[in-house]
Amino acid sequence: MKPLQVLKSADPAALAAFDQIIDVRSPGEFAQDHLPGAINLPVLDDAQRAEVGTIYVQDSRLRANRIGAAHVARNIARHLDTAFADRTEDFKPLIYCWRGGQRSNAMATILQRVGWQTAVLDGGYRTYRRWVQARLYDTPLNLDLILLDGDTGSAKTAILGALAERGVQIVDLEGLACHRGSLFGALTGQEQPDQKRFESQLILAFDALDPSRPVVVEAESSKIGNRVLPPMLWTAMRKAPRVEVTAPVSERARYLVETYGDITARREALLAILERLPIHPSRRRLAAWCEMVESGAYADLAEALMSAHYDPAYARERRKADQPLLASIALERLDPASLDLAATRIIDSIGISART
Repeated sequence: MKPLQVLKSADPAALAAFDQIIDVRSPGEFAQDHLPGAINLPVLDDAQRAEVGTIYVQDSRLRANRIGAAHVARNIARHLDTAFADRTEDFKPLIYCWRGGQRSNAMATILQRVGWQTAVLDGGYRTYRRWVQARLYDTPLNLDLILLDGDTGSAKTAILGALAERGVQIVDLEGLACHRGSLFGALTGQEQPDQKRFESQLILAFDALDPSRPVVVEAESSKIGNRVLPPMLWTAMRKAPRVEVTAPVSERARYLVETYGDITARREALLAILERLPIHPSRRRLAAWCEMVESGAYADLAEALMSAHYDPAYARERRKADQPLLASIALERLDPASLDLAATRIIDSIGISART
């Protein structure tokens, strides 16, 4: 039997040599983040991992190892009867756990004994995580970014989608972060990904792009909800030229009420958000806003919030960034036909069509 192969790098080119990447960590660890394309075949599930850890700390190392080994043996046996049942002789799996230790070696040793050419990732998930951090924290982003800018409610995300439909390269940062930005941006029923998972998704999106062509991203702050834009991305965005979309405040308010229907449907949640606004409104102003919620005057509330907070905040950020303006697209309406026209005008204005 050949010895286990030890892979030293988590670079995609090295990972591509394997038929399957197998994460043997617990489902909870896997959900936080994992290598691209990996499947989860845990040797210890979340409850078993917690059980063994508690026994190890509070009782006996020997007893913890014995119980853990029994769980691992049963779980690997189940995977052999299910996930690996149809694998052929030439199957080449790569196994990893948290740091390339007992869990990955237990699975890899069995698979190697079966007869498959098996490898383990040296350092496990931590090796991959160091590679991600080097890409997003230490290496300049090699992309020609253009920012799609505009005040709150100017339908930037919808325009971004219309650009993508025309073959323009985009990265939907809010989509990857599962958040629409601002205190009102949480998506009902959807949790934001872990920061590590967000960063893995960013790299996948970046690696799918052609670096010789421009990439349009929505202008964001350094955070989208609770997810932080990695340093190299944020630095590139702060230097990127921008295209601005403008629309009347009344139309933006109408569009916001339509887009944020899931928020306006939850009156108590909306009132709680108003209490957490960073602008610290006077008690009289806050009472007026709460009355708008109670009476269902959501368009009036949107206009008030934009005038008091969001529009001035956007204006301050633009003055500080001082990024070149490639084009300004003025829209009177934010209906589908106008957004479709805006995408066409943006393409024409900045010359993307000549480079796609």
